[in-house]
Amino acid sequence: MSYSLLAGGKRVRPILCIASCELVGGQESTAMPAACAVEMIHTMTLMHDDLPFMANDDLQHGKPTSHKVFGEDVAVLVGDALLLFAFEHIAIAIKGVPSERIVRVISELAKCVGAEGLIGCQVVDICSQGKSDVGLDLLEFIHIHKTAALLKGSAVLGAILGAANDQEVAKLRKFARCIGLLFQVVDDILDVTKSSQQLGQTAGKDLLADKSTYPKLIGIEK
Repeated sequence: MSYSLLAGGKRVRPILCIASCELVGGQESTAMPAACAVEMIHTMTLMHDDLPFMANDDLQHGKPTSHKVFGEDVAVLVGDALLLFAFEHIAIAIKGVPSERIVRVISELAKCVGAEGLIGCQVVDICSQGKSDVGLDLLEFIHIHKTAALLKGSAVLGAILGAANDQEVAKLRKFARCIGLLFQVVDDILDVTKSSQQLGQTAGKDLLADKSTYPKLIGIEK
């Protein structure tokens, strides 16, 4: 678990979780367990997405991916363990917060990850590969419910733990949604303009997989 979890990265999701909590008047220590949890789940998504039957990537953060080091079977199981440990960590490590708020956090995170979130839209993404009728509307739907899902969840979790009201939660959710779309556009551009060494992962893999991306549909200039 530690090999992939501590491999590096920008830690955008944990930072967003903590910043959202502090923005509405909460403390960093209150949001820290949830921040750790979203990074665990993000790591799980990378481990599973890197597998040969998914995105098939041998590099992540400039290091061999987990399945290249430990095998595909171990990578699947460790990813599953990280997902479960994320929820366990929220349940036992958050202190000084009403139980109703913790239950709301767990429910929100489950929705972000499950059939209505990044896992469900990973299925849509896979089923869309190689199809010529994927337009901007479907592409945006995939990225809002996949790439942006955990970013939205991170912001919302922090806001809830910081005792934000419903209006504040809604605004932070919308803000994180925009960040998620921006993040995906940049990622699509980097995939076709940077080398594997610069990215720390295999470049051009979306093109090889015949996936619909923003550069493919509208060009890099737009």
